[in-house]
Amino acid sequence: MFGLGGGEMMIVFLIILLVFGPSQIPKMARGLGQAMREFRKAQREITDEIHRDEPPAKSSENKPI
Repeated sequence: MFGLGGGEMMIVFLIILLVFGPSQIPKMARGLGQAMREFRKAQREITDEIHRDEPPAKSSENKPI
């Protein structure tokens, strides 16, 4: 994951634990999860908007008088 081995991941986690403290880690994980959920929702909305079939433009040239 991200090109890091197990030992390197443990060091990163230990540094995060020391900097933020054990009480802040669940709050950070919850915030990260919510941010990812919002990003996926926005991505899905944009994809739906792009793939939505738009009705053809009305042309006044082919209308009988």
